[in-house]
Amino acid sequence: MQHFEDSIYKLIVETSTNLPGDVRVAIQAAREAEDRATRAGLSLSTIADNIEMAECNVSPICQDTGMPTFVVHTPVGANQLVMKQAIRTAIARATKDGKLRTNSVDSLTGANTGDNLGPGTPVIHFEQWEKDDIDVRLILKGGGCENKNIQYSLPAEIEGLGKAGRDLDGIRKCIMHAVYQAQGQGCSAGFIGVGIGGDRTTGYELAKQQLFRHVDDTNPNEDLRKLEEYVMENANKLGIGTMGFGGAVTLLGCKIGVMNRLPASFFVSVAYNCWAYRRQGVLLDGQTGELKQWIYPQGSELPMNAAREQKAAATDNNKSREIRLTMPLTEEQVRELRVGDIVILDGEMHTGRDALHSYLINHDSPIDLNGAVIYHCGPVMMKDSDGEWHVKAAGPTTSIREEPYQGDVMKKFGIRAVIGKGGMGAKTLKALQEHGGVYLNAIGGAAQYYAKCFKKVNSVHFLEEFGIPEAMWHLQTEGFAAIVTMDSHGNSLHADVEMDSRAKLEQFKEPVFK
Repeated sequence: MQHFEDSIYKLIVETSTNLPGDVRVAIQAAREAEDRATRAGLSLSTIADNIEMAECNVSPICQDTGMPTFVVHTPVGANQLVMKQAIRTAIARATKDGKLRTNSVDSLTGANTGDNLGPGTPVIHFEQWEKDDIDVRLILKGGGCENKNIQYSLPAEIEGLGKAGRDLDGIRKCIMHAVYQAQGQGCSAGFIGVGIGGDRTTGYELAKQQLFRHVDDTNPNEDLRKLEEYVMENANKLGIGTMGFGGAVTLLGCKIGVMNRLPASFFVSVAYNCWAYRRQGVLLDGQTGELKQWIYPQGSELPMNAAREQKAAATDNNKSREIRLTMPLTEEQVRELRVGDIVILDGEMHTGRDALHSYLINHDSPIDLNGAVIYHCGPVMMKDSDGEWHVKAAGPTTSIREEPYQGDVMKKFGIRAVIGKGGMGAKTLKALQEHGGVYLNAIGGAAQYYAKCFKKVNSVHFLEEFGIPEAMWHLQTEGFAAIVTMDSHGNSLHADVEMDSRAKLEQFKEPVFK
């Protein structure tokens, strides 16, 4: 097994930095279906650019490399203890090399282990099979889409769809609602795995297992095949679109599995995955661990080389205003902005996530934040041989987690803009009106696209206390583009899209599967 660890390392790097071919086909189809002159069309072009950049740079597609989850099929008699240790060693090595973000955090203290190792991380499932080779599959599912997983217990009353019974039609309603409730917070357009039955734990496991299927496969169960086709056709009628900006493409794939259950329980579990559908697999020699074959087509087999042409067309035809501003910002500048404006930022930007917002509520800021822009981002950072930090991946995190804090923090310190993905709620919107602030939506998952905007790391605070993702990084920025989706005049694109999709959801209330 002398090659096993190296093979696992190659699998981790490939999964993190290069989307597989079947996922690329789905994204290409979405670009063809979407109007190029819309926010959704422009977002898909940015996504395509980001996929190419990640492949060329051999850097993470998305800065949130999630909870590494392995499913390993081994020959009878294989030493799983040795394999587990080799996988852990490969994880730590990939983290040190900047292919994974430091994502393993103590649940009680918040301390980051720094190497993605700890109780429960990474997740490794072993299964034996009567073959001589070793099959290893890996999925990197980020926290933003993981937070949009949902589980239903039938019978139930489903928002917008009415009663859902313990039958195929009740399952249909659960799946449609699962897509609706995700909105843009899980980096739509996305993929979903659905698990029918089991208990609360195995139901979710079954749902995640569906995400290892090929995008273009056919469900062998005829009822489930019809249900998958129904969901793919009708979920895209909800109008949620890429990043929740509205549009024709909301869902890129739906895979459904079923298992037995207890008579008293009927769970429908949905695992939501963002467009950055990072899963790959390898077939290894059972004796040496040497890589024999990739399970899914490698991304290099399908270049995303039409992205720049489409992006140029979208920019030419988009009627949104484009405004370039230098940070820090004034209240007057911010109050001139309207939903739909494209804002390009230069100057110093500051990252801040959960730990920082919680801290700032009760403490002073280590720097003057008057007029500042806070970026909801947990970047992947690397030091060079001179000890200088560099941004390796830096897409936005889901902003709604900061809803309890954001408005108060903005008012307390004079912050004028926050950047994230998925939008925020009524409390923040009210604060934007009263204080004179704005919310800018960046393209979720576009970690390479945004990393190129950060020309220098000026300094950092709370690195030892919070760890790399949660630290407050001060970044010299040039040409950072995002879209105004919540302004200081009470307008919210997110609220509008949610209201519109809620109305469209109701058209699927009547039974379909008898």
